[in-house]
Amino acid sequence: MNLTCETCPVKESAACAVLTEEERDALASAGRTRALKRGEMLFAAGDEDAACATLVSGALKVSAIDQDGNEQILALVHPSGFIGELFAPFAHHDVVALTESRLCTFARKDIERAIEEYPALARALLRRSQEDLLATRSLLELTAQADAETRLAALLHDFAAAASQSSCHLADEFELPLTRGEIANMLGLTIETVSRKLGEIEESGAILRKGKRGIELVDPALLQALSGRQTI
Repeated sequence: MNLTCETCPVKESAACAVLTEEERDALASAGRTRALKRGEMLFAAGDEDAACATLVSGALKVSAIDQDGNEQILALVHPSGFIGELFAPFAHHDVVALTESRLCTFARKDIERAIEEYPALARALLRRSQEDLLATRSLLELTAQADAETRLAALLHDFAAAASQSSCHLADEFELPLTRGEIANMLGLTIETVSRKLGEIEESGAILRKGKRGIELVDPALLQALSGRQTI
């Protein structure tokens, strides 16, 4: 097996996990590793040559700029997430690193060829696309219907789930990949509301803030209750 694949921290959760060792080795030979610094762009809106990628570590945001020049964060990408529009360019969306990030990238033609050769990979990517769609719908419902505390608690819950090495429980600690301004943007709140509600969630005993962006889960069950999320 390719050495990068063998030591990859998301080798069991990424879409390519469905491939055999030989198939994964063949696919890896067509890819390359790319590192991004915070704020660095992976894909730009309208990029005809955009590659496809699996996020190995870090976090990305998918965003659009409205007619007034304001950014709207549409989605977040966590480790093992797949990024790339296989059949169309990023006509309206930018994909930008929120933290230092590492990716396994492929040219679109190589992924298209792999999908034809490995039906299991095609099915895995389809399932991941469906999961991303459900996550987007969940975010829309959250920002449209839930109160400010529930929105923020749900986002914290999702960050803890994404940072966990297990699908069965939340991570004990994690770093916020978004600034308070970005959180406000994503949840349709003001920065002041985000700061106030973050303090209230901490006062409730659900979390403990550590440093500038560190979050420790003190009472995961309480955060779950505040978020309205289902048990993972």
